[in-house]
Amino acid sequence: MTAPHTAGEPFWFLGGQARVLVPSRATGGSISVMEFTDAAGHAPPLHVHDDEEEVWIVLDGKVTFFVGDQKFDLEPGQAAHGPRGVAHSYLVRSKSARLATVFSPASVEDWFVANGTPVSSVDKAPAAFDIGAIIASAEAYRVRVAGPPPTE
Repeated sequence: MTAPHTAGEPFWFLGGQARVLVPSRATGGSISVMEFTDAAGHAPPLHVHDDEEEVWIVLDGKVTFFVGDQKFDLEPGQAAHGPRGVAHSYLVRSKSARLATVFSPASVEDWFVANGTPVSSVDKAPAAFDIGAIIASAEAYRVRVAGPPPTE
């Protein structure tokens, strides 16, 4: 897959759009900030980041976050925290949702970008992706799948 060349350019990731808002190189690796825009029903597999803390801020839409054995139903302006080492995921409950996600320390953004496909002006649907290849590449970033995507 071909990754975008600069921060801010949108790319497809797991059927939704993502972009890097604040790259790790701008913060000396202390944090990075990404934006994710996903359609109704979108849910990544339950997964664990061994190195990063993660904070999700709902910008638009309704999203349920699953963190360990907790569940948080959030709307715009609300946030949730995913501690490192704790399985987490989310489920979009509205027609679409837009999230800002802060990772600390930074570096996992490189995994998202490396597995993304640039969005073109002619795209009418998300780019196809190989979930097996994405999962296999996650090990290098100390991200591991802990279960299937959550459902209501």
